[in-house]
Amino acid sequence: MGPVGDYGYGQGPIGVLGGSEWGPIEDGAVQGSWGDLDGGSRPQQGWGATVAGAPAVPAGRPAAGAVRMRGWIPPALCLAAALASLLPAAGARRSQDLHCGACRALVDELEWEIAQVDPKKTIQMGSFRINPDGSQSVVEVPYARSEAHLTELLERVCEKMNEYGEKEDPSTHRKTYIRVISHDGTKMDLSGVKIDGDVASSLKFACESIAEEYEDELIEFLSHEAENVKDRLCSKRTDLCDHALHIPHDEL
Repeated sequence: MGPVGDYGYGQGPIGVLGGSEWGPIEDGAVQGSWGDLDGGSRPQQGWGATVAGAPAVPAGRPAAGAVRMRGWIPPALCLAAALASLLPAAGARRSQDLHCGACRALVDELEWEIAQVDPKKTIQMGSFRINPDGSQSVVEVPYARSEAHLTELLERVCEKMNEYGEKEDPSTHRKTYIRVISHDGTKMDLSGVKIDGDVASSLKFACESIAEEYEDELIEFLSHEAENVKDRLCSKRTDLCDHALHIPHDEL
C-alpha cells in the first residue's frame, strides 16, 4: 500500500480505508484526531487518521464526500418533485373541464327536451282561488318552458350523461364531452373519444351538482327563448367555463 496522502491510503485519489472504498475527504466532515496505525495498514478500530492536518475519518466508514456531495440532490428526486408540483394544476384543470362540460351538456339536453314538447301544449298557472268578482287569477302558459316542466326535467336530465364520452385536444390537452349516441340515430364520428363508465359517472355527478346549485339560474334562462344560453350560464353567470368563450360552440 502506498503512502498516506491528501486523498487517503493508496495511490491516487481513491483508496481503501477500513475495507471500504472512498473518495476525497470533505473538509470539516469529521472532527477528531489520528490514532496509531495498526501495522501501518489501517487505523485502529474506532479512530480515523489524517496526514498534514487533514480531518479525521472514522475507520470502516467512507468520508462524506465519498458517498455524496454535500447539498447534492439526485436528478430522479428533482424530477419527482417537479412532477408533483404539476399535479395540483393538472387536477384543477381536469376538474374545470369536467364541470364546464357537464354544464354545457346539461343545457344542451334541457334545450333538446324542451324542443320535443308540442308548442301548443299549455299549463294553467296562478291561483285557483275565486276573486270577489267571481273570476280566477289563472293563466295558461306554454308547457315546454313552464317552471313545472323545467323542474321535472332537472330531476332526471343528468341520466343522459351516460350517453357522453370524453375527448382530449392533442394540442391543449383540454378535455371536452360529446354525445356518443345521437338523438336521431345518425352515425357519429367517435375517433379519439374515450367511452367508459368512469367518464359517464364523473360527468353525471358533476351534472347533478350543477343542476342542484344553479336550479334558479337554469329556470331563469330557459323559461323563455334565448341565444347562447350555454355561454351566458356556464361562462358568464357561473364561471364554470372561464376558458370556453374562446372555443367554437361545435367543439363544446
